[in-house]
This record gives sequence, C-alpha cells and structure tokens, in this order.
Amino acid sequence: MTMRRSALGRGLGALIPSAPPMRPEEESAKATDGGALELEISRIDPNPDQPRRVFDPEQLERLADSVRRHGVLQPVVVRRAGEGRYELIVGERRWRAAQVAGLATLPAVIADVAPQDRLELALIENVQRHDLNPIELALAFRALSGAGLTQDEIGARVGFDRSSVANHLRLLELSRELQSDVESGRLSMGHAKALLQVPNPERRRQLRDLVCAQELSVRAAEDAARRMAGPEARRRPTRAAATPAADPNLARLTDALRDRLKTRVRLVGTAERGRIEIDYFGPAELDRLLNEILGGGL
Repeated sequence: MTMRRSALGRGLGALIPSAPPMRPEEESAKATDGGALELEISRIDPNPDQPRRVFDPEQLERLADSVRRHGVLQPVVVRRAGEGRYELIVGERRWRAAQVAGLATLPAVIADVAPQDRLELALIENVQRHDLNPIELALAFRALSGAGLTQDEIGARVGFDRSSVANHLRLLELSRELQSDVESGRLSMGHAKALLQVPNPERRRQLRDLVCAQELSVRAAEDAARRMAGPEARRRPTRAAATPAADPNLARLTDALRDRLKTRVRLVGTAERGRIEIDYFGPAELDRLLNEILGGGL
C-alpha cells in the first residue's frame, strides 16, 4: 500500500486507498446508491490471510436471515485478483451470509490493496468489531511479526499496547489442544495466562481439567498454578531424592507409576527403605488417583 497506517482510531475507511479506474466489465455492473458495485458472489474469493478462523454457524444463520429480509447494508471490500476475479479484504461474514441466503450478487467496494497488506486490514476490521478470539489475534500478531513488524508497531496498528501483544503471542506456547479450549471460550485469556505459569505440559492439562471441572475463577486458577509450579520450580535435588537415579530398577518403577497415574511421582530412599510421594491438586484429582490406585474400590 502507498499509504502507511498508524492508529486504529482513524477508522477502517480512512486506511483503505481509493481503487484505480474501473475496468469495462465493472463499469457495466450495477452500482448501488452508496457507489459500490454489485459483484457476482461466484467471482469473489476469501482472503487467504483472514485472521478469523471460527465462524459460529448459528450467528451466520442469523445474519443470513437478516440479509434475506434487508439485503447486505454495508458493502464488502475487495481487491482485484486476476482476470475477472476478486479477493475479499473486509467483510467475510457478510460474504458467507450472503451465500447462505442464496444471493447471486453482493455490494462491494474495490480497493487498491497490495497482497502484503491483506492481513493487516482484515485484522484491523476484526479488532474494531471485537470479532477475534485470543488465539486468532495471537496468530495474526505472529504473522505480522513474521512480516518484520515489532510488537510496538503491531500494537500501534491495532490499538493495543506492547504488553498486550506480547501476552497474546505467549498463548501460542500452549499445546494445540489448550489453544482450542481458548478458541471455543472454554478457557478465558486469564485462565490461559494462568496455565502458562505451569511449565510442565502434563501439569498444564491437569490444571485445565481442574479449571473446567470446578469452574475456577481466574484468580483461583492462578493460585492453583502457583501451587503446581512453585514447589517444582524451587525444589533443589537432595541426596535422598537423587537415590532412585542411581538404582535403575527404582527409576523404572517411578517412570511406570508416573505413566499410570498421569501425575508427578517421586520415590525417595532405597529399595530397602523409603517413601513414595504422589502429587495431586484438588479433590477431583485426589478422587481420580484413589480410584486408579484402589481400582474403584472406594
């Protein structure tokens, strides 16, 4: 794009350059009262850089019902993308809803947008509408970072401060399973940040299960995360705790217990005398472990 953008507050319309002169086939298209063209939906392709990955089917059906009754009130924004083809920049929900509603054409404004700027404009539109979940934002921020923008520059583009951009990017350290929980709304951004306090992946899953089973608040999840991560992070190896490593049989036994119980297990001492320590966090996990150990005999 020839125009550089800085602040989200200017509004999306101010960030999109005017389109070049219309081509003959566009001049023959029907123009709306607002100056947009009625383009055939079959000639419009989705934005490959669309940051939004989740389109709720029920919301899309409600929008399609509105489109059937009132039409598409706000044009989408497209760019030319080859002979007779167009590519969406802004308005994929409207484009999808129009297809669900059975429309053949869609009001569209043609903009002069370079391919490398598609992601930024689509991101700005979604941020303005509060349409992206935290993982979608994080992926978009990572893509902009890969294009050479600093976290400060990304924040300036979309109206976030640098720390907020950094916090979103940290979410990508979670496993794909846990990212899906954030995308679906099962875990909030605050819960996800609590999970990141626990470095061990298995412990993170245990904390996720605890948060969901007991519907913990963010503060309660943070307290649980500190309990899970704190002792492990601060604990220094002791002579007794190191003993199993010197005995291959005890080391194998410890590994087998960890695999069976899906939690941290420590065997302290020797084959002649010692103790087994099993970690649990919360009543639900204690019940699970007791059922596992006692074979459901409680």
